[in-house]
Amino acid sequence: MDWVIEALRQLGGSAGVVEVSKQVWSTHEGDLAASEDLFFTWQYDLRWAAQKLRNDGVLKPMHGRRGPTKWELA
Repeated sequence: MDWVIEALRQLGGSAGVVEVSKQVWSTHEGDLAASEDLFFTWQYDLRWAAQKLRNDGVLKPMHGRRGPTKWELA
């Protein structure tokens, strides 16, 4: 969850999932490459972290059937 928040802050507070993923990779490539299973699941884990952050009120809630085009800090 910290990496999602960190990436969104670096991206100005809102960004699409691909932009967030690229930012996380850019910042944490070494951590991810050295982390065994996390290397293969980290993008999936980002999405679950974003949902938890929405539930906790850290990210704005999703609207519509397909959700927001961007993740946004609340």
